[in-house]
Amino acid sequence: MINIKAARLGAEAARRLKQADCCEMEPGLTDDEFERVEAQYGFQFSDEHRAFLAAGLPVGSPPQEGATWDNPWPDWRNGDPAELRAHVAWPTEGILREVEHRYWHRGWGERPTEPQVARAVAERHLATVPRLAPVYAHRFLPAGREGYGHPLLSIWGTDIIFYGSDLAEYIEHEFNEDYERDWESWNPKATVPFWKAFLS
Repeated sequence: MINIKAARLGAEAARRLKQADCCEMEPGLTDDEFERVEAQYGFQFSDEHRAFLAAGLPVGSPPQEGATWDNPWPDWRNGDPAELRAHVAWPTEGILREVEHRYWHRGWGERPTEPQVARAVAERHLATVPRLAPVYAHRFLPAGREGYGHPLLSIWGTDIIFYGSDLAEYIEHEFNEDYERDWESWNPKATVPFWKAFLS
């Protein structure tokens, strides 16, 4: 069962997105569709993300420059499976690209001297870190049913920053031109192991 507060948060995020009128909205995902997507792509949506997508499936935004996907909104219903898999893999693939350019996480022990071996070791470690679910382009929410109200992360390799204190605030920030964040009181807290090490 979805947490009631998380459900309200997801519904509020969907309401704000519809109000922004920035993309097409299809009917929300059904329980059967959620089960299929989660089984096919190997993660569970967080409760607020699930409530957001149940209220309406955003599609149809123009692609962003430099992105590896045609539609920045993952089309969980009709999207190309290869593209969706690449979108889901974006955070870990970004870390692996950085490993090829000498990045090494201190928790992985000594870096192997052979680049191919270093990548293989990094892949093994990254297979154990918490999953992230794409929301829009390179904006991600922690996956899984534990907790809610997660900050949105903007991820480009090891360049990872907060992009919203929660899903509803993120939608306002990303899609409402008139939104002005109160930076003095804005203080999101990282909620997911491994990924929070990149956030200051």
